[in-house]
Amino acid sequence: MIGARYWVRWLVEQGAPRYGIRMQTLRDDPLADLMGSVAGLRDPFPPIERLRERGRLVPSPIAWGTADYEVSRGILRDGDWGVYGITGFERTGVVRRIADRAPIPPNPVEKPSMLISDPPEHTRLRKSVSKAFTPRAIGRLRDRVESVTTELLDALPSDGSADLIHDFAAHVPIAIISEMLGFPDESRDTFLAWGDVVSPMLDIGISWRQWRNAVVSMRGMDGYLDEHIARLRDEPREDILSALVSAGDLTDGELKSAATLLMGAGFETAVNLIGNGVVHLLSNPDQLAILRDEPELWPNAVEEMLRFEAPIQAAARLALRDTEIAGVPLKKGSLVVMSLGGANRDPAVFENPNAFDVTRSNAKDHLSFSSGVHACLGASLARMEGIHALRALFERFPDLTLTAEPSRRPLFTLRGYSSMPAHLGQRARIAS
Repeated sequence: MIGARYWVRWLVEQGAPRYGIRMQTLRDDPLADLMGSVAGLRDPFPPIERLRERGRLVPSPIAWGTADYEVSRGILRDGDWGVYGITGFERTGVVRRIADRAPIPPNPVEKPSMLISDPPEHTRLRKSVSKAFTPRAIGRLRDRVESVTTELLDALPSDGSADLIHDFAAHVPIAIISEMLGFPDESRDTFLAWGDVVSPMLDIGISWRQWRNAVVSMRGMDGYLDEHIARLRDEPREDILSALVSAGDLTDGELKSAATLLMGAGFETAVNLIGNGVVHLLSNPDQLAILRDEPELWPNAVEEMLRFEAPIQAAARLALRDTEIAGVPLKKGSLVVMSLGGANRDPAVFENPNAFDVTRSNAKDHLSFSSGVHACLGASLARMEGIHALRALFERFPDLTLTAEPSRRPLFTLRGYSSMPAHLGQRARIAS
């Protein structure tokens, strides 16, 4: 049951920030517009440019804001800064008591998640999971990515219609993450449904309804993971979660937190990359023509997609001690919200940054996978999924077109689509 205690927790962690952000949108605050206005959630780049015009580091009642590449990269790599999550900060006094009276299951935005842990705790947790993402481990997954993509494309109707998110983009990463965690194939649709509901928890200022539904879904995931971990203890398999269970280095809460983080972060990055990539290639047919003539450019094209529209648009860091950034002295406890999407379009680093260019020589310098100790563990896997899924889609259906405006997800942190109606066109013959 989600009762009054949970409403109070939502009010403290999400409701108050939601109200504060909305009030600031009325005061010409570009950071607030970026985080919470209807126009900013639809198109973040106008408020990003307004933020950039005001300076490298801009004060706001919400937090300090920046769209500057060097400032963002420096903070992400600097040990003077710690991670910040609306549900993950060190709670004190009444806030701690409110959270303790309304507990939620292990998830990516609640400790002990790596996402909101700093060294040395983060180092311990990351070390346990990192073996799943070594170059050798990613290489072993390549054949599976290719086979899953082929299966999904084979199931799409020639000269028919499809929703490219629900019927394709979402299923590529969920199949791979499920395999890594030892989940049976028949669980994929359940995880997709849970993921759609839980992913807003990675945002700030979400509604009571979104938060409540996410907590209910997290309880379902938690019960599933309890049973799954118990099975793996009795019958371990050849997957990363079995290895973590057998090693015995993590508590059950840490195991479930790691699993939900892999499910959430691994899924969101890849599905948003694939969906955004489809739109940018169809909107820039000259760039798609380049890839058809020079398919060896696909890896660089995916880097440009990541730069041009980051799947994860923002990160926040908390000053752990008095420090100085871009000539601005900051006190311990100062919060900086970094627009990664803005940093990726910094004209000081990227020439003609608002142009989508699959031949861009420094596209890979983007910050879409963060940087420093919290650099995305699954970056190589997401790149591989994006390269193969997008190339295979456009080779199999060369006349692919969108039949309606794709639906954006109304979130600040996660930049992607919830649906993408398309006409596939005739299926191309693939040489055997």
